[in-house]
Amino acid sequence: MALLPTPLVAFVVGVAVVVLLLVYLDLPAFIGLLIAAFTVGLIAPEIPAGEVPATVATTFGEEMAGIGIPILMAAVIGKSMMSSGAAERVVRGFVSLTGRDNAEYALWGSSSLLSIPVFFDNVFYLMAPLARSMRSRIGKNYTLFLVVVGAGAATTHVFVPPTPGPLAVASEIGVNLGTTILVGLAVAIPSALVGGLAYGHWINARLDIPLRDSMDTEGSDLAELSERKTSALPGMFESLLPILLAVVLVGSNTITTTLRESYGELPGWLTSAISQSALNEIAPVTNFLGNPNFALTVAAIVAAVTFLRSRDLGQKLWSDELTDALKNGGNIAAITATGGAFGGMLAAAGVGGYISGALSGLDIGLLVTAWVIAATIRIAQGSATVAMLTTAGIVAPQTAQLAVHPAYLVMAIGAGGNICSWYNDSGFWLVKEIGGLTQSETLKTWTVLTTLISVTGIVTVLVLSSLFPLA
Repeated sequence: MALLPTPLVAFVVGVAVVVLLLVYLDLPAFIGLLIAAFTVGLIAPEIPAGEVPATVATTFGEEMAGIGIPILMAAVIGKSMMSSGAAERVVRGFVSLTGRDNAEYALWGSSSLLSIPVFFDNVFYLMAPLARSMRSRIGKNYTLFLVVVGAGAATTHVFVPPTPGPLAVASEIGVNLGTTILVGLAVAIPSALVGGLAYGHWINARLDIPLRDSMDTEGSDLAELSERKTSALPGMFESLLPILLAVVLVGSNTITTTLRESYGELPGWLTSAISQSALNEIAPVTNFLGNPNFALTVAAIVAAVTFLRSRDLGQKLWSDELTDALKNGGNIAAITATGGAFGGMLAAAGVGGYISGALSGLDIGLLVTAWVIAATIRIAQGSATVAMLTTAGIVAPQTAQLAVHPAYLVMAIGAGGNICSWYNDSGFWLVKEIGGLTQSETLKTWTVLTTLISVTGIVTVLVLSSLFPLA
């Protein structure tokens, strides 16, 4: 019996249960993931059997605490922007700049830029309505639009500080922030080009994802909006305002936090312009305003007011429409949090520590070793951030042996942490539910995309570190 209850067995059985319940039996995702989480807890010796239900509930609650309000508010934003015509108006502005044949570049650039100060999930909340409206406007290429939005947000999320993941890894490794940002951009751009644009066009030619009802909006409604005159839609500034508010508010907190944590590394002209004490005084304000729970609530209120004004629904019908959106968002939040709970139970079972211990002695060079460790932990327990931070703690003491700049090590860890987002990653379920995809479509688009970004990322790191070691 002692041979069976190991973290590795817990991982294998957990995967088997998920595949059986979700793929073969086609159970609702929430139920299947919940059963899988309980199963992992019962097998893992690290978790006492009597504490398994409470541990699952606690992990679910922790996940919900992080994503519950943002997803609910995102549902209101999505419903309001889609039904008011605001998303359609923004899309028309994009198309006027890039042309109908290059609309994907506008979505890619927007998601990449937004993801620098904002977490990936928040960016996807904001960009999904635009991808749906772009599909309605163009009449095709929904697969491509979703892939490029995901590529822009995902690459920045793991490669470019001050996004929290790479920022924390850079701090753990002890790397200059400015250099890390430059190296991060150099790795992120080719990774997004290969994973987002190249693969996006390839899979788009082979997989035509229809515009299903999602975020409480129907495809027929979008078709009707696409036929409206531009003068009958909200103005461009009003249409963009929910997105701008969310990014500015969250970005203010990101910038303040980054400046405070790296104050000693800042150039003299910047430290002379703003003091450490001034940053300390500003921080409580930006912590409040920039918290995603508050920022997305403000954005949702603004979007909902535009919805009420532009459609002239009457107070009661408007309220009913928003309530329906919240119901839809609650289902998405429940599934997303349960996916995170399943990954959290794998982490509690010691899967990450078991794997990192087995791989840390590999003699394949520190950059590749870091990528392998981060990738394996990510696949095993689901969270990119956990995989990155765990790996950083393992390899940080070995940084001195590097013959290249340690910023490359940060990128190798980020690339590994991004690989193969699947059932145990809450991001997988977020993309599936908000995008209106099937499990199979999500695996063919989002899972393959994250894997391509990871592989392209480590190849780019190895090439750049050979040509420009910066040591």
